[in-house]
Amino acid sequence: MVGLRERKKQRTRRALIEAALRLFDEKGYEETTLAEIAAAAEVSTRTFFSYFASKEDVLFYDSEYGIERALAFLAAPAPGQEPAALLRDLIEDTLSPSGEGQEVWSEHVSMRLRLIMSEPPLQARALHLLYDSQLRLARVLREAYPDRLDPVEAAAVVGALIGAVKLAVMSTLADGLPVEEARDAARRAADVALRGLSR
Repeated sequence: MVGLRERKKQRTRRALIEAALRLFDEKGYEETTLAEIAAAAEVSTRTFFSYFASKEDVLFYDSEYGIERALAFLAAPAPGQEPAALLRDLIEDTLSPSGEGQEVWSEHVSMRLRLIMSEPPLQARALHLLYDSQLRLARVLREAYPDRLDPVEAAAVVGALIGAVKLAVMSTLADGLPVEEARDAARRAADVALRGLSR
């Protein structure tokens, strides 16, 4: 049961995220100030810094949640579950998440992608997060299958899978296609990337 204080914090965080994304879309990322985000969310700038260190952090608000969720998923394969099946289940879980994870497939996904691809600081942050998450995922996958995968195999399959899925989603959304088609593209890309591991 979530307490009143925690619900209020969640509402404030959500208000900051919504305000920032709306302003980024309307004014542009560089042109939007922290003070404007705080004012639009009806909080002080000081309150903003209680939730986010920078406006860049607002754009990547769900990154750590998604990584932690994926790490926990890979760390707990079902008895006898093959690595390829576990990874395929991970992609499906990511594409059909519950709770906070659903935000990644919100109406903001195309706008966030557009901003990330057009702003060099955001590109750099996205690449850092991508490399860091892949290293962490490969390490956990290796630990889940110590007798099946060596470090190179774990790194290769994670790199191929994440790269294939992310690029498929990005190219689909960049073509102006709906989010549901991006989900389908991600599933197809995952199947292609995992074929080698299934042999």
